[in-house]
Amino acid sequence: MLTGKPHRVGMLVFPGVTLLDVAGPAEVLSDANRYGAQYELVTYSPDGSPVRSSTGIQLAVDAAVSDATALDTVLLPGSEELPTFLEPSLVEAATELTRDVGRIASICTGAFLLAATGLLDGRRATTHWRHGATLARRHPQITVELDAIFVTDGPIATSAGVTAGIDLTLALVENDHGAELAREVARSLVVFMQRPGGQSQFSVPSRTPRPRSRPLRELLDTVAADPAGNYSVPELAAAVGTSTRHLTRLFQQELGTTPARHIERVRLEAAQTLLVAGHTVSSAANRSGFGSDESLRRAFVHHLGVPPTVYLRRFTSTGSDRMARSEA
Repeated sequence: MLTGKPHRVGMLVFPGVTLLDVAGPAEVLSDANRYGAQYELVTYSPDGSPVRSSTGIQLAVDAAVSDATALDTVLLPGSEELPTFLEPSLVEAATELTRDVGRIASICTGAFLLAATGLLDGRRATTHWRHGATLARRHPQITVELDAIFVTDGPIATSAGVTAGIDLTLALVENDHGAELAREVARSLVVFMQRPGGQSQFSVPSRTPRPRSRPLRELLDTVAADPAGNYSVPELAAAVGTSTRHLTRLFQQELGTTPARHIERVRLEAAQTLLVAGHTVSSAANRSGFGSDESLRRAFVHHLGVPPTVYLRRFTSTGSDRMARSEA
């Protein structure tokens, strides 16, 4: 938990930066301060000039990157241009801003900028699902996790598209100040601490507490990173060096569920995201670990009350067609 002096967060902004990549994390940090945190957000542009965001709104900045001092965390937001073109001066600015900083995080396509600094080499990372394959192809030394909301690897974190920056920043707040303060921020902003659909295994826990046991936390992260893996209870127990009986007891005591039920929920959430991202039912079933369409259908009906096809219709439309009919 942070105490004493403010925790200084530097954010690099630049022409065309996605406004929500900037505003989302900023709102989380600002709200966290209302509940006792001490974040000081400082915005930088490469040369200290104001920049125009993706929406056309101009953003003033506090200073040039060359004037940055004593930062605890650096945030690198994204833009639509970063997957196709990286201005050398912007890479230089990101490299300078992240030098000797204890914690670094990227939002959305900001992962491309972070990757260009070399800091993601040999690490796991994610980015917007539309650009994940490009990131993996361009930087084969990075393990890209396409289905994650956000990924933390040591002192470096990356997040998926746009609003995932809010999830990531909530996780940073939880890491600094604990789950209760982060939960207050989530309530204030009217957002989920943990998304009810897809990849929420990487978000800040709310439906279940974060396990106190480090081996159990690491085990949950392993399952979250690869929902389609083979996770029999004996194999899980062996992975953490305990008996199946003790592992089952740990799950019940700390999560209020069984290993099998937890894994099914992780797989269900992965399948939800895959479907919304455009995968077929069969593809979602295989990639999420259910193995068959029927197994996936049973899980959807049991947990969500609808089969995958109905879920897909509900979550790939805002219902604007119904609104248009009602106004006609």
